[in-house]
Amino acid sequence: MTPSMPHVPAPPALPTTFDRDGLTAVGFTGWRTWAELGATDYCSVPHAPAVYVVYHDAAAAPAFLPANPGGRFKGKDPTVTRSELDHNWVPGAQVIYIGKADIADRRLKQFGRFGAGEPVGHWGGRLIWQLADSAELRVASHPITWAEDARAYEKRLLAHFVALHLGLRPFANLTG
Repeated sequence: MTPSMPHVPAPPALPTTFDRDGLTAVGFTGWRTWAELGATDYCSVPHAPAVYVVYHDAAAAPAFLPANPGGRFKGKDPTVTRSELDHNWVPGAQVIYIGKADIADRRLKQFGRFGAGEPVGHWGGRLIWQLADSAELRVASHPITWAEDARAYEKRLLAHFVALHLGLRPFANLTG
C-alpha cells in the first residue's frame, strides 16, 4: 500500500471584482480598520503567510495631506507631491494597496507602526498614510493554504487588478 499524499487545495480563483464582495468570495477576511487592528494587537490577522489588501470604502475622490505622517525610516521623508498622489489615484477602485507577508500579523503590525510615525522599514504602501482618511481604511487578508507562496499570489492579484483597471496598479503599489 502506498502512503497517501496530503491533499493540498488548489489556488483560489481570482476575484471577479476588487470590491469587498468579490474579495470575500475568494477568501479575504477581516475588514478591520487600522485602529481596530491595533486595539486588538492584530490578533484577527493570521500568524501565517498571506496576501492582504488595503481597502478604501469611500466612493468620492480622496483628500490628501500635505505631509505624510509615516515614519522616517533611515531619515527618509515618505511625503510625495500632490501631483504624484493625483497621478497614482485609480478612480473608482476601492483596493488601494495589495501586499504580501510571510507572517501576516507581523507585517501588518509593522505597516501600522510605520503609519503611526515610527521609523520602521515598511516603505511599500507609504502613500496610504498621505490620505486624509487613512484611519478609516480597512484591511483584509487571505492566508495562503495552497501550494503557492505569498509573493506569487500577490503578483497574480496585481496583474489581475491591472487587467481590470486599464493598466493601472492600485494607488499605493508603486512597483509590481
